[in-house]
Amino acid sequence: MNDEDYRLAVDIGNAVWPDYPETVEEWKESDAKRSRAEKWGRYFAELEGKTIGYAYYAQSIWVNHPGKLSVGVLVLSEFRNRGAGTALWQHLCREVEQFDPLRLRTSTREDYEDGVRFALKQGFTEKMRDWESRLETAGLDPSEWKRYTRRMAEQGIQIKSVVELESDPARDRKLYELEWSIVKDVPSSETPAKVSFEEFQKVWDRSNHVPDAWFVALDNGEYVGSTDVWLSKAEPHLLYVGLTGVVRSHRGRGIATALKLRSVEFAREQGFKEIRTWNETNNKVILDINDRMGFVRQPAHIDFVKQMREERPEDAHLTIEEKTGGGAAHSGVAAI
Repeated sequence: MNDEDYRLAVDIGNAVWPDYPETVEEWKESDAKRSRAEKWGRYFAELEGKTIGYAYYAQSIWVNHPGKLSVGVLVLSEFRNRGAGTALWQHLCREVEQFDPLRLRTSTREDYEDGVRFALKQGFTEKMRDWESRLETAGLDPSEWKRYTRRMAEQGIQIKSVVELESDPARDRKLYELEWSIVKDVPSSETPAKVSFEEFQKVWDRSNHVPDAWFVALDNGEYVGSTDVWLSKAEPHLLYVGLTGVVRSHRGRGIATALKLRSVEFAREQGFKEIRTWNETNNKVILDINDRMGFVRQPAHIDFVKQMREERPEDAHLTIEEKTGGGAAHSGVAAI
């Protein structure tokens, strides 16, 4: 990928997904911090010298089985239904054959009818859906929710930012274990696998992550919950929620709500106008929290899966590290 390739890919992505614009800077940083063991590739489609779409495959941080790939095909709207998407898809299939893939995963939004039809035509089946929810920060008055701050005090729960926890020499390891304990319970189209500590650190070291707004709930020094947000460099007024969760032993005590409130307070204080988050459509607990806080649901994002072969006994034990000698790395949302 040279500079022109990045510009072309980002321009196509932003045209296909105008609600979620990205920048060349973000793409370059993401690629630079991929694990050397990660399988990934991108392929452009050209028509009469014009780049009209691209396809890609990659691996995600918590799904690090060597045979499970995220894939996507994006074609500019004015060039659809002319065979470009099919040509890209067929090329992509030939490229991933070398990895003996077990399953391919992709996603699109339910109102993107072209994408839904294309996924179904290529043999993908729907696995799950995530509601996207958006909050206009000016519409929430944190003072109305102070009872959750009092509840935390009554229970002896402290909420601190990752920056405020710098004096804890075991902080990063605790964050790593906390994240894993939460991720295991997040609804997903694939069972997660624990990523290496080194790869975990690389993901959270990205420039669009906000340590000042990565909040952790502590109970007598134990890390029991967290929430974090990410900047949109293309839309400076916008924040994306990364992951909000609480360990099983501390659920039902208002901790997740208190953590979310701290994020909203941060956003308001720093002048961010909007927060966006995604949650599985059957995840009633977190959806209820979002609804009560004033998040407005948008069209759902559909996760699709395509089974490429039968599972083998050894698949239960394979990881990228065992197969290739490295760790997994983060990749973006797959989008047809």
